[in-house]
Amino acid sequence: MALDRDHVLRSAAALLTRKSTATMDEVAKAAGISRATLHRRFAGRDALVRALEALGIEECEAALDAARLDDGSAQQALRRFVKEIEPAAGLLAFLYTENQLFEGEGQNEGWARIDARIAALFRRGQASGEFRIDLTPAWLTEALYGLLASGAWAVTEGRVAPKDFTYMIAELLLGGALRREEP
Repeated sequence: MALDRDHVLRSAAALLTRKSTATMDEVAKAAGISRATLHRRFAGRDALVRALEALGIEECEAALDAARLDDGSAQQALRRFVKEIEPAAGLLAFLYTENQLFEGEGQNEGWARIDARIAALFRRGQASGEFRIDLTPAWLTEALYGLLASGAWAVTEGRVAPKDFTYMIAELLLGGALRREEP
């Protein structure tokens, strides 16, 4: 039987989202393969994490495309993005905590592309008067990542209903990002 790489990665992502310290043995078991088979495909945890990173970047870019960030208001676009990224939020939550991915010169340029697209959305919202101008687009982007990760963890732990994910994240971020009229 051929090894389905996508199945292995998605199984690993599901497990590591719930248990970030899972061993390679546990990852293999979750994927329904032997440890030896897993090691033939991924030489070690670092190789597995790098493959998960590539999957995460792919999922983010697909969600950004599906969200049509240039259509409608910036608020509408942000809500669409949160809805589109929800299926991959657990994987992103895991990757968000993997410091090795964001250190040094070996950082994947995919993250910079994603950051730039999201920051451009926040700049558009600032230019249109929808979003506060005293918070930088870079900070709003980081805040969004933090909320996505927190939302994914809360859903995974059963503290929050999955159906509330998009609403909670978008409303909390937008409630803090919306420009308020001066009294």
